Amino acid sequence: MRALKILVSVMGVMIVAATVLLVVLVIQRGGKAVQGVAVNTELALRQPAGSRIAGIATLDGQLAVWVDRPDGGRVLMLDPRGLRQTGEIRLGE
Repeated sequence: MRALKILVSVMGVMIVAATVLLVVLVIQRGGKAVQGVAVNTELALRQPAGSRIAGIATLDGQLAVWVDRPDGGRVLMLDPRGLRQTGEIRLGE
C-alpha cells in the first residue's frame, strides 16, 4: 500500500510539472510570434480623390487592399515591411 501512495504522489508531481512546462512553452512561442510582426502606419496608397478602402486581407505576408476608386475598383498588393506596392489587380476592365 505504501508503494502505491508513493507512485500516486510522484505521478501527481509529474502532472503538475508537465502542465507548468506546457504553459511556459506556450507563452514563449506566443511571444516570439508577436515580436515578428512589424506594424508601420507610414504606408501611403496615393490614390485619387474620392477613393475609399473597401476591404483588407493578408496573403503570404502581404496586404491585399481593395480600393473603390471613381474610375473602378482595384486590389493593391502591398509589402508592409518594405513599405511599397508590389502589384495591382484592376476590376471591371
